[in-house]
Amino acid sequence: MSAVMKQAEHLPAVSEDALVQVLSGSLYPGAAHNSVVMVLAYCKAAQLDPMLKPVHIVPIYQKGRGMVDVVMPGIGLYRIQAARTGQYAGISDPEYGPTITAKLGGVEVSYPEWCRVTVRRQMSNGHVAEFTASERWLENYATSSKDTIAPNSMWKRRAFAQLAKCAEAQALRKAFPEVGSVPTADEMEGKTFDEGPREVSTQRVTESEPEPLPDYPDEKLEENLPKWRSAVEAGRSSPEHLIATVRSKYTLTQAQIDAINQLKPIEGDAA
Repeated sequence: MSAVMKQAEHLPAVSEDALVQVLSGSLYPGAAHNSVVMVLAYCKAAQLDPMLKPVHIVPIYQKGRGMVDVVMPGIGLYRIQAARTGQYAGISDPEYGPTITAKLGGVEVSYPEWCRVTVRRQMSNGHVAEFTASERWLENYATSSKDTIAPNSMWKRRAFAQLAKCAEAQALRKAFPEVGSVPTADEMEGKTFDEGPREVSTQRVTESEPEPLPDYPDEKLEENLPKWRSAVEAGRSSPEHLIATVRSKYTLTQAQIDAINQLKPIEGDAA
């Protein structure tokens, strides 16, 4: 037994109130008292050391309640649990799709279209199996508020790193289902708690039928086609992504869709 462990055995037991005070002043500064108490209860139930900060306190918008603090596992906890199985055989570097630059809610942001991560697990027969997860930025990013589609500061500043964490968490869940199915704090921060982990609250809920989207003007299409063609040829975008982006605000005719699809490089030509 190490000298540090022997010394720890002789340390006096710390009360819960003292531990809450320590956590509030160090690992969870500014968190509400009840939220830190929730962290302790979570760690006790899961037999986790709260001083390793295996979980995070995430403010989540919950319909009917507003913003509430929710305790969620961090990506670090998934990594620890996978390593403790003795079967964790490594992880690939994140692989990213083309970088997209677009305006969301008036905010210009550059982000990877998708990210792919592979986790390896050594099975009982010695075979190393690979579990791959692919996640798209538009399906994962968190908005700065529930009434806008603009990304929050973290997803704008660390667009690549945040998406890589989401892809890694999904790959770890596929490779090690015993780590649990709860989404990580990185995946849920800024999301609406009542919806699925991949949903982003961007519109006000209403019982009435949504208003139809306006038609996309032909003159606007003619103006944008040359710029889009350059982006597609440079590999910065694709006809599919352009169509999806326009359709988020306008209605496209079949002729307009065909015109955008014609931007795809002909097989054999340089992209």
